[in-house]
Amino acid sequence: MAPTIGELIVWLMVGALAGSVTGMLVKRQREGFGRLGNLGVGLGGALIGGLLFNLFRIDLGLAEVSISLEDLIAALVGSLLFLGAVRLIRRTKERRSGAD
Repeated sequence: MAPTIGELIVWLMVGALAGSVTGMLVKRQREGFGRLGNLGVGLGGALIGGLLFNLFRIDLGLAEVSISLEDLIAALVGSLLFLGAVRLIRRTKERRSGAD
C-alpha cells in the first residue's frame, strides 16, 4: 500500500514542524539543526513515533484534524528518541575509537 502524494506532503510538513520544535528544544537555538537537519530529524522522529504509537495502541483522540495534534506529538516524541539514539551511537563510536 503506497502512500499518496497528499500523505507524503503531510509527512514532510509534520516532519519539518516536529524537527524544528525538537531542534529548538535540544539545541536551545531558534534555527535548531538547520532546515535539512530539522526535516531529517522530524521525519525520522515521525517514523519512530508513529510506529511506537501504533505498537502501544496510543490514541489521543485527536485524529479528526488532517494534520493531527496526535501526529505532531508522536513525531516530537519520536524525534527526541531518534536524537537520543544518534547521540548514544556517536558516544559509543567515540569511546571505541579513543580506546584503539
